[in-house]
Amino acid sequence: MQIVEFTAGSLRFADAVPPQAPADGFVWIYLERPELAARLPELQAAAQRLGGSPLLDVHAKDLANEAHPSHYDATSVYDLVIFRRLATVAEGQRDASAQAPIPSAFARIDSRAVGFAVFDRLLISVHPPGCQTAVGFIERLAADARLSVDATAITRTRMPQAPADLALHMINAMVDSYLELRKELTRALEHAQGELLRPDPPQDTWGALMHARQRLHLLQELCEEQQDAMQEWLDTLRELPLAAYAPETPLAQHRRDQLMARARDVMEHIDRVLHPRAGWSSRPRRRCKSTSAPRATAPTTPCAR
Repeated sequence: MQIVEFTAGSLRFADAVPPQAPADGFVWIYLERPELAARLPELQAAAQRLGGSPLLDVHAKDLANEAHPSHYDATSVYDLVIFRRLATVAEGQRDASAQAPIPSAFARIDSRAVGFAVFDRLLISVHPPGCQTAVGFIERLAADARLSVDATAITRTRMPQAPADLALHMINAMVDSYLELRKELTRALEHAQGELLRPDPPQDTWGALMHARQRLHLLQELCEEQQDAMQEWLDTLRELPLAAYAPETPLAQHRRDQLMARARDVMEHIDRVLHPRAGWSSRPRRRCKSTSAPRATAPTTPCAR
């Protein structure tokens, strides 16, 4: 389990959960899913102390469920976001079945669940073992921490400003791999189609194409679930009052605009994977309206929603 404390433009790695969140920042607790059961009592105590409420039992089970689909839910205190990232090449090769050989791009359509519990001053994220999204982000933060003494104002503005901002940073990093996968899928499909036009195509080409079609349907469902979850979260963030982002109106407006732009960018990237070209899918995209509980606003703390 990793604990990172963010303050105004800086960060520090902590050995234990602090007794309270910094007045001008927040705390990020990151752990891998196999750790969750053993760490849950400690995690619940941190959620109560830093976030104002423990995780609901059903949400703790959601975070522990590696097969959970992309999903959004909320209480009056925190948001829960489950986002399925694409499997890495190594994960796809490790989990590949002994079926007819298919292009490696199709093996990467498998996904892994990453869970976020987003409080006002606390972010809890649960990742699959060896998650490169989290590991890479922690390594980058560590590099920033080593340079923090000489950090410029521009460097400091790249630091996450709130738990939701940090969660969207990581989700954006996950979505970056989607666009690369789209290119790989296009090349793989064009290669298979070219093979079928040969006078003597390989015997397994048709089987590979049928398997590819099934995998593309799975990718479509994955993208639709992710867009629905992100849309519901975006609706909730948009409905929050400006005071939920910062006590000063100009800063609050800037932070809200930044979050809105990042959330829309995530959805746009997913849609570009889902519809890389006209005719790839004729199914209309679903649009879910959030039915989550309204967020309570506590006037005693400037950063509270």
